[in-house]
Amino acid sequence: MDDHDMFELAQALAAAKGRQDVPAALELLHPDIVLEAPAFGTTARGLDENERALRGFFAAFPDYEVELHGRASGPDTLVCWGTARMTMTGDRFGVRPNGERAEVPVFIRFAFADGLIAGERFFFDLSTLCAGSGVSTDAVRRTLFPALGGGGAA
Repeated sequence: MDDHDMFELAQALAAAKGRQDVPAALELLHPDIVLEAPAFGTTARGLDENERALRGFFAAFPDYEVELHGRASGPDTLVCWGTARMTMTGDRFGVRPNGERAEVPVFIRFAFADGLIAGERFFFDLSTLCAGSGVSTDAVRRTLFPALGGGGAA
């Protein structure tokens, strides 16, 4: 795949996620998709796990959207950077958010196979998200990384 085709897929995925359209997002993903979010300590493999991960993410962040500002590519790999905007809701992270919409710089590494997205590694700073949501990063880390006593890397 060339840079243009990879970026079109990434943009289509960003748009589907911005609409919280899980079926449309899944259509862009390879059956062996691996989605990693290191700040949350999560990895979802395959379409079924990714569907559950997306639905859970959208339950916690129902107004999620990402704007991609730039990119760099290599063979079957694309890295994009931009801004995610989202409002943390509920108590998934063991805290009570302030209801404000957070703005978080992100970068995303995509891998491709068979004309589809085969990997997504979504990087952002958990502390920035927590600050924008009015919650303690330490409290969220304790929920996300209980075995580490909340000291996991964000």
